[in-house]
Amino acid sequence: MSVKKTVTTLLAMTFVATAMASCGNTIRGMGQDTANTVDATQSAGNRVGRAASR
Repeated sequence: MSVKKTVTTLLAMTFVATAMASCGNTIRGMGQDTANTVDATQSAGNRVGRAASR
């Protein structure tokens, strides 16, 4: 195997690994954002419910 092909393969593998790690972080962040949105919506609903029952 030539040096050029080896270097190209290593660079491609590094790029793919970095891209996959980035996707994982993005998906994890989206999950946290969704959870925070659900919590905020539930909290707002509870406040409205308490205000309505006064």
